[in-house]
Amino acid sequence: MDDLFPSKIQPDARRGRGATSNNAGRFERLSTAKVDDGWKEAEDTPHRTTLYIDQARKIITRNQSPDVPFDRSINPYKGCEHGCIYCFARPTHEYLGLSAGLDFETQLFTKPDAAKLLEAELRRPGYSVAPIAIGTNTDPYQPVEKELRIMRGVLEVLAKYRHPVMITTKGGLITRDIDILSRMARDNLVRVQISVTTLDTKLHRAMEPRASAPTVRLRAIAALAKAGVPVGVNLAPVIPALNDHEMEAILAAGARAGAESAGYITLRLPGAVAPLFRDWLEEAYPKRAKRIMRYVQELHGGKDYSADWGKRMRGEGVYAAMIARRFAVACGREGLAAKRPELDCTAFRVPVRPGDQLSLF
Repeated sequence: MDDLFPSKIQPDARRGRGATSNNAGRFERLSTAKVDDGWKEAEDTPHRTTLYIDQARKIITRNQSPDVPFDRSINPYKGCEHGCIYCFARPTHEYLGLSAGLDFETQLFTKPDAAKLLEAELRRPGYSVAPIAIGTNTDPYQPVEKELRIMRGVLEVLAKYRHPVMITTKGGLITRDIDILSRMARDNLVRVQISVTTLDTKLHRAMEPRASAPTVRLRAIAALAKAGVPVGVNLAPVIPALNDHEMEAILAAGARAGAESAGYITLRLPGAVAPLFRDWLEEAYPKRAKRIMRYVQELHGGKDYSADWGKRMRGEGVYAAMIARRFAVACGREGLAAKRPELDCTAFRVPVRPGDQLSLF
């Protein structure tokens, strides 16, 4: 069907969005497309944000990946309104019967009971403490958080239980929660990574249309650092021939703002993300599209993406080695640590509630 009917959504219907299409997910038996039947030209209606409640039973997700420095995470939201075209989490929407394209940016699932569920899990007998990562899948500080305050509630629980947490975000809204974060920082219970993908406002608007502007993210780094919250700058993803030339400038800007550490991840294009990214490139940067994808494939053994452990986050080959070397040199020059200090897992306490002592009898 993709060969017979156009899959792209008209620009006016996706203004302020990242993806150019909304094709059915890989698990769907049927797909639909609007066509011009000769009588009246098919029109796309604007794709507006719709919120749904995710009736989750648990809030902590476990993983055993050797590529990440944590074994548990929390995602207050499914889907992300930031609309980053490169987001590796897009295919998760296909498990919901939705598209990894515009649906991922507009059909959002919220977890209003996240704080309540988290408290129940932390109170379970035998709970073993380890840092919880937030923002590793979808952003906890995307626009809807300003009103829903789900992440705020999660932080309040973590602070009450003195539980360590690692936060990654592109949202300047994180500064709203500095009151909680600064208290946790005094006890070595929190670490924040602010992702700064580009300093180019034109590229930012095209590539991650509803994420905070680069200047806002740098101001967030400065505000967190001033409040005593350990904060790092994260260049993720590094995209060859598109934003990789900005690495040194981004790290320098992050260091000036107050970042004490840095990290990077090369572009990952799993599943439906690859065709979405290719379509976006052809529309936004047509003259560079082929060269960019050639370098991306060089990072992943000749394919758009390789999920091999130990390689998927950094890539392999000459280009990957060059990126790693540049990153190391820049971090050394700016005084940015590549390794973050461990958070305190010994301070965890389950607060006593009225009536708890009765359980002894």
